Amino acid sequence: MRAYEALVDLLLPTSCAGCDAAGISLRGGVCGDCVATVAAMRPHETRPTPAPPGLPLCVSLGPYADPLRSMIVSFKDRGRHRLAKPLGALLGAVVAEVAAGRPVLLIPVPDTPGAARERHGDHMARLTRAAARHLRAAGTAALVAYPLAAMPRADSAHLSAADRVVTAQSAFMIRDTRVNNLRAAARGRLIFVLDDVLTTGSTLAVVSKRLAEVDVEVAAGVTLAATELRRDRADSWSMGGADPNGRIPVKRS
Repeated sequence: MRAYEALVDLLLPTSCAGCDAAGISLRGGVCGDCVATVAAMRPHETRPTPAPPGLPLCVSLGPYADPLRSMIVSFKDRGRHRLAKPLGALLGAVVAEVAAGRPVLLIPVPDTPGAARERHGDHMARLTRAAARHLRAAGTAALVAYPLAAMPRADSAHLSAADRVVTAQSAFMIRDTRVNNLRAAARGRLIFVLDDVLTTGSTLAVVSKRLAEVDVEVAAGVTLAATELRRDRADSWSMGGADPNGRIPVKRS
């Protein structure tokens, strides 16, 4: 009976993925209050302190705090895959803020093979496809590429900041068979690496380095959330060197 109830909750969730409130109207698995809270967030340039060498410009939607945190965890580790559409749309909106209408190529940070099996698919690949659909619907030319492979490694949630840096160095590789297609897709586009949460920045720094080794320059790393202690203050636009209109600065690829 418990297994049946768990399956029903997975397919037809009865509680909000953001605040766990039950018995209320849900939109895509999220209540109206949580939808409003997340919809009010605006992309901010973020940067961990200290930042690892090679970390590109990083932009996140909001802090890694509820309800956004619970929505990410529910999608990533609790099987609520229907959240891919709203979370992907949010991720796409962050990309759109930086790209300012220019064509983009989105590259997700891949799950390890073990994590992908546990999650019944690569969670960032799902989010990236949803982000690309959102961008195309809004008029931005968006492609997705999957040139990266993740090596088996310990769950970063249980690692210290120093251990994350060491682990990340050998965590990713470029698939040799995809390099030519990657370079062709990258031509004339801004390159964005997408992940769910920015913590130490080690993952985005190493992935950017791997891509640079095959002559693909990352314009920015984009995440849904950044850990609270490493998120810039609300006035980070000026701290990050944005123009007077609030545009996040980004280099052309």
